[in-house]
Amino acid sequence: MTSQTFSVLKKAVAGDRVAVLSPAFAAPAIATDVHEQAMRRLSETTGLVPVEYPTTRQLGASPQARAVDITAAFADPSIRAVLATIGGNDQITVIRHLDAAVIAANPKPFLGYSDNTNLHNFLWGLGVPSYYGGSTQVHLGAGPHIDDLHLLSLRAALLDGGSIELTDPGESEDYGVPWTDARALTEFGSREATAPWMWSGPRKVVEGPSWGGCLEVIDQIALADRMPSVADLAGAILLFETSEELPPADDVVGWVRALGERGILEAVAGVLVARPPVSRLGEPVPSADDRARLRAEQSDAMTGQINAYNPDAVVCVGVPFGHTRPQWVLPHGGLIRLDGSTGTVTADYG
Repeated sequence: MTSQTFSVLKKAVAGDRVAVLSPAFAAPAIATDVHEQAMRRLSETTGLVPVEYPTTRQLGASPQARAVDITAAFADPSIRAVLATIGGNDQITVIRHLDAAVIAANPKPFLGYSDNTNLHNFLWGLGVPSYYGGSTQVHLGAGPHIDDLHLLSLRAALLDGGSIELTDPGESEDYGVPWTDARALTEFGSREATAPWMWSGPRKVVEGPSWGGCLEVIDQIALADRMPSVADLAGAILLFETSEELPPADDVVGWVRALGERGILEAVAGVLVARPPVSRLGEPVPSADDRARLRAEQSDAMTGQINAYNPDAVVCVGVPFGHTRPQWVLPHGGLIRLDGSTGTVTADYG
């Protein structure tokens, strides 16, 4: 079992303050109406009070300035959680400027995905659990309402706790209406029916603390020499997803195979793989057959490498987390249970 230990995080209550930060890209600066709607919905559905920091709406804020805001949010005892507005592509430059001692001494929930994999990994190393998922800009502010399963897991992470069996919403979109279009406030993107989750490995139950995130970012974390030790990941449940950059299956094979060579795949108990996006905003949408083929290619790339290095790992592919909507917010450092005999996934929100 993993040698890493984690703090127990206190849940918020209605009326508490939560920080809303842009640790990577400051999306609220270019889509203010979507951001403002997100802040209203966050307050209305949770009773929490969103608090913005200087760089929340500041395009091009320096890594140092963003790190100051992150550290300040953790240090402030009146802030009960930290939510990211969205991801980005340069958060790796922020991590070195964080005050690890301050953050470790003031653990609290952090929610985000994509480039925020950097911050999740940083918190993991401090023994601070977090929640992988949540983008105020994408999942709270855009569209006619918050998706039910997203709100359920958001509230579980911030307020309610408990164990939840993950379900499939039956529909999914890769992206929404462009934020420059007024319809972004009232309409979802183009949604299609989902496919059943795919399982591989033995038909048994495994449970462990989760670690992972966006594979493209994990690759950067490895190059920056910031990965957890193999011992820390022993018995863990890996979370793997890919971004709207739509990496080809050959790239996925290379990333997952490298994790196998590092000894990580052999050490873990199971792997949860997200439903990947296969279409990109502003480009022609592939046909239904091509979309299915692209998802199958990525699934085969993941499971092929995992099974080669650890045939005893329980693997579930297709769960809606990461770069998709509706989206589950999942524990990162908290317990996830994969039941290969019943085909169920359960997440513990503390």
